[in-house]
Amino acid sequence: MEKTIYNFSAGPAMLPVEVMKEAQAQFRNFNDMGVSVMELSHRSSEYIAVAKEAEQDLRDLLQVPDNYKILFLQGGGRGQFSALAMNLMGKNANADYIVTGQWSKSAIAEAEKVGKVRVLNGFEGNDNTTPLAHHWDLDPNAAYVHYCVNETVEGVEYPFIPETGEVPLVADMSSTILSRPLDVSKFGLIYAGAQKNIGPSGLAVVIVRDDLLDQACPQTPIVMDYAAMAKADSMVNTPPTYAWYLAGLVFKWLKRQGGLEAMGERNKAKAELFYNYVDNSDFYSNSVHPQARSWMNIPFQLNDDSLNDAFLSQAQAAGLTTLKGHRSVGGMRASIYNAMPIEGVQALVDFMDVFAKQHS
Repeated sequence: MEKTIYNFSAGPAMLPVEVMKEAQAQFRNFNDMGVSVMELSHRSSEYIAVAKEAEQDLRDLLQVPDNYKILFLQGGGRGQFSALAMNLMGKNANADYIVTGQWSKSAIAEAEKVGKVRVLNGFEGNDNTTPLAHHWDLDPNAAYVHYCVNETVEGVEYPFIPETGEVPLVADMSSTILSRPLDVSKFGLIYAGAQKNIGPSGLAVVIVRDDLLDQACPQTPIVMDYAAMAKADSMVNTPPTYAWYLAGLVFKWLKRQGGLEAMGERNKAKAELFYNYVDNSDFYSNSVHPQARSWMNIPFQLNDDSLNDAFLSQAQAAGLTTLKGHRSVGGMRASIYNAMPIEGVQALVDFMDVFAKQHS
């Protein structure tokens, strides 16, 4: 009997087993064509049907309004740090960035190459142990306000959508998109790297309001130009066709699970299961304030760091992989995206309990 492996990687992350099996079955013979999807021309009617269906399924899941375009682009989430600045700073090279962790800092570094950035602290204090701030001194004339909804390294997540008035709100949703229902109309632009809740790495999804498609800097490369990509159905150049196809399979899987309402309930239950165990443990801890805790990425520490290597080794042997925390934070991190079943979280909690009793 094949051993069950639960992959807690922050990304590239595990994909739904059903999706992997479906892709495997079609790998060499897609729709009885005798070829793989990755061998199809992106201009062929067969592939265009795949692309359009994936886009429509994503539009259905998120209930994307008609005045928004959905783009499937290359370069992952980091590529969009540069692309969004070049696309939105062409007429007004000023933007506000709310800092909550490493990824928002990385986004700022790219935006500063394009225009002037005002940096706003995302917390009431200087670390992620204090409640999130609800109000900032925003520039009413900024081209946009940017924030990262979920910081994978620190395990911090915004529990509310910032109010930015008439200034477009831009959100990096790489690690939280599709994890629960979302009101897309509150945003001017949403972008997400695929390798958490969408599909393989290398692909990025951008959801952009139509009125923001005429703001680009003149030097914006055409493969990063949202307006050009929207006009060409994301096919100015050859897109990441196989990643797009796999994303489409994930969207259909999400629909079969009951959509984002059902996923939200599951993800909340998974996070509560894990946090409740850690909070009631004298052996493990999590330093993020309860108001700011991520549903998707949960860093935790053993109270005795000298046991870290033993914990990781024994977890690996038990089929619980990729639990080492980010090097800047240390400790452990469990990423529990959509594809992680609650059985995987329970297996981790059970292992942690046994390990704690053995070393207490």
